[in-house]
Amino acid sequence: KAISCAPRGKRALWMLNIQVGTQSISPLIWAIEAGSMEAAQAIIVDLLTIRADRDTYYYGMDTLFERHPDIVKRLCIDAPALLPTLLDGLVWRSRVTEGGFRRVNYYIKHFIVDANGGFSRAIEWITDARDPKIVCHPVVTMVTDMVWSRLAFRSYLAGKTWFLFTCVIFVLSQSVLKDVEHDLAVSRAEVAAAEQRLVAGSEDVTVEAANHIQSIRIVIFAFRCFIYVSCLGERVIYHAKCMLADCRNKNFVDLAYTRIPAYLENWQGTISLGFMF
Repeated sequence: KAISCAPRGKRALWMLNIQVGTQSISPLIWAIEAGSMEAAQAIIVDLLTIRADRDTYYYGMDTLFERHPDIVKRLCIDAPALLPTLLDGLVWRSRVTEGGFRRVNYYIKHFIVDANGGFSRAIEWITDARDPKIVCHPVVTMVTDMVWSRLAFRSYLAGKTWFLFTCVIFVLSQSVLKDVEHDLAVSRAEVAAAEQRLVAGSEDVTVEAANHIQSIRIVIFAFRCFIYVSCLGERVIYHAKCMLADCRNKNFVDLAYTRIPAYLENWQGTISLGFMF
C-alpha cells in the first residue's frame, strides 16, 4: 500500500532509497537486518515484477543491483531463505507455447559482470553458502554452464595441455631415454663397458659408443632443465605475484605468532608453496 501510488518509473527507487536528512536508507536492507523477512520478500518480488505502459517496460533488476551490488552476499549471510525468491525473479516464462515449448528469458547479466566490468562474485558467494538447493537453481546452472563452456573450458584445457606436455617430457627424461640404446642397436652392457673405459682413460672405446653416451646425456640434461624451468619457474612466478600483491595491500593473516600473506590461508596455496621446497 505504501508504494501503490508510486509511478512505474520511480517505484523501484522508492523501495531502495529513502533520504532521511543526510542519510540514505534502503528499505530492503532495513527489512533484512530487522528480521522482517515477509516485508523483504514482498520488496524483492515487487522489484522483479515486469511492468509496462504504452512507452516502455519497467523491471527493477538493474536498479536493485546498482543500489546493492552485494545483494547476493547479503542474502547468503543474513537471509538465505530469500535467495530462491531473488533467483526466481530473474526468470521470465512466456505464457504462449509454440510446438510444445515456452520461451524462457534468464536475466543473469549481474551474475557474470559486476559494475566495474570485472567478473561478478555472485557465484562465489553462492558457493560459500554451501546450499545444494540454491546451487541447483536454473539461474545458477545457466550461469555456471555458460561460464564453463564459453570461457573457463578453454583456459582449463590450455592448462591441462601444458601439464600433459611437461608430463611427457618428464617421462622421456626419466625413463624412455634410458632405454633408447635398444633403438640404436647398442646394448646396455656395451654402454656400461664404454663408460668404464672412458673413466679409466682407455683408448679402446669406439667413437660411436662415446658419441652415443654423450648425446643421450645431453638430451636428458636438456629435458630435465626444461622441466625444472617450466614447472618450478611457473610456481615461483605465481607465488611471487601473490606475495607482492598481499604485501602491497597489507593483506596478512595471523598464524601462531607470525603473520603470513593472506593467500596462504587457502590450503591449496600452502601446499603449492610447500612443494617448491
